[in-house]
Amino acid sequence: MNINATLLGQMITFAIFIWFSVKFVWPLLHKALDERRKKIADGLEAAERGQRDLELSQHKIKDQLYEARTQAAHIIEQANQRGNRLIEDAKTKAQTEGEHLITIAKNEITQEYAETKDKLRDQMATLAVACAEKVLQEKIDVAINTKLIDQVIQEIAGNAEYTHRE
Repeated sequence: MNINATLLGQMITFAIFIWFSVKFVWPLLHKALDERRKKIADGLEAAERGQRDLELSQHKIKDQLYEARTQAAHIIEQANQRGNRLIEDAKTKAQTEGEHLITIAKNEITQEYAETKDKLRDQMATLAVACAEKVLQEKIDVAINTKLIDQVIQEIAGNAEYTHRE
């Protein structure tokens, strides 16, 4: 009976141990396992949320880079257009200024030509008068008249070359 009493005592002790474990230990273990399971689930959820946030951020960054590149290209295009407009404006202004200077130069040349022509006409008149005076002062002789006319022609030709060089 010793074996039976011992066995019965062990069974009662084991049953008390099981009851005690189920009543007091198992809820604590179950609670700890549930908390651990919840922490792991929260951690996995946070990791997934972080992954989604990372993907969203990368997508936003990609969109912002695309937008920045588009804006930069637009700004560069505007700068090129403005530069081309400035170049065209400068060309137009330079051409207008050049035409104005050419007009002024032509007017000055025309004026100088007219003045030179007037001076030459005055000199011709003066030489003609001088020639007439010399002819009238000398005896009327064909040889002398021819000589005087040749001198006047040479003087006129010399004055014309001098005026032409200026």
